[in-house]
Amino acid sequence: MGYNLLVEKDLNKKLIRRLKIIEGQIRGLQRMVSDNKYCIDIITQTSAVKRSLSSIEDAILENHLDTCATKQMAAGNASKARKEILHVYKLKR
Repeated sequence: MGYNLLVEKDLNKKLIRRLKIIEGQIRGLQRMVSDNKYCIDIITQTSAVKRSLSSIEDAILENHLDTCATKQMAAGNASKARKEILHVYKLKR
């Protein structure tokens, strides 16, 4: 939305690590479905993936509020920052 993601290097590394873990979980889910595993086991794993993705979203949103949104407000673009935050809020609902 006009601003680059300003993620500090440590957070960036953590997010990449988490995404690689999720990638492995997705591959595991594909195997589970291919192998016709028990439905509840598959649902348990999909729930774990959703929680993992949600934690990544939370970390990125927190970073956005600390960096991009703060800079937008300081630059007199509080309306834009508010719109972005509301947009993300609606997406997460």
